[in-house]
Amino acid sequence: MAVEVVRLACERPDDVGRSLSQWFCVDLARQLVDEGHVDRISYETVRRILLHHKLKPWRHHMWMNPKSPRDAEFYARVNEIIDLYTRLLSPSEAVLCVDEKTSLQPRTRGTPTRPARPGNIPNRVEHEYQRKGALQLFAAFNTRNGKVFGRSYDRKRQKEFIAFLESLDADIPRSITTIHVVVDNISTHRGKQVRAWLKVHPRFRFHFLPVHSSWLNQVEQWFSILQRKRLRIADFASKDDLRRKLDQFIAQWNQHAHPFNWTTQSVAKVMADAPEAQAA
Repeated sequence: MAVEVVRLACERPDDVGRSLSQWFCVDLARQLVDEGHVDRISYETVRRILLHHKLKPWRHHMWMNPKSPRDAEFYARVNEIIDLYTRLLSPSEAVLCVDEKTSLQPRTRGTPTRPARPGNIPNRVEHEYQRKGALQLFAAFNTRNGKVFGRSYDRKRQKEFIAFLESLDADIPRSITTIHVVVDNISTHRGKQVRAWLKVHPRFRFHFLPVHSSWLNQVEQWFSILQRKRLRIADFASKDDLRRKLDQFIAQWNQHAHPFNWTTQSVAKVMADAPEAQAA
């Protein structure tokens, strides 16, 4: 019987006629009965068998089919980015990680969100909300001091991206003559309009991440903090209110800004697992 449990657990449910995304113990038990292997079996027995064989078919992980090989060019680009993060910069250099956090919705609640109360009463958020459009947050994370530049726009096009670059150009002192910008490969970042803008703003130097390597962009770490601390409860009166609250969060972050601790050793550890993950 253990053999049949393991066999089923290692097959996709769709392949045996079950409309399930993944197996659960109850469903495996029913399938064993339906296939005639046993007259009855409890889900607890199935669970014990799976535990013995270290199988958890109800879990899943994302992986990437290696259509873009991790070859010498890939590692050269990774090393270029890591060098920007770890080497000693001259006083005239800065490294900014840039990306967009898109489709941020105000989700206005009919009743204001209520704060926590003694007695293990959590924050209370009304289930119903109103849709009032969305904002696109353009952000740049300074890898050496952790400070963030941010602007919110209604759309995400080359036009808005160039407007954001213009704001960076105005805010960053002229004493910084080389601004390294780490970005991904979407057309918003490398279209004709952007390339034309870069030609007349030579202090900006773009460094494009390898494909499917968003984890290398440090602003993604900051976005996760923003999501957890400011956006987990979405209850804003309007897009303008959301924009003000985002600006306020950035300003308060910058009062206590800190960089993330990236080292060549930590990145090497991640990269050591990458080929294995690709081939999984």
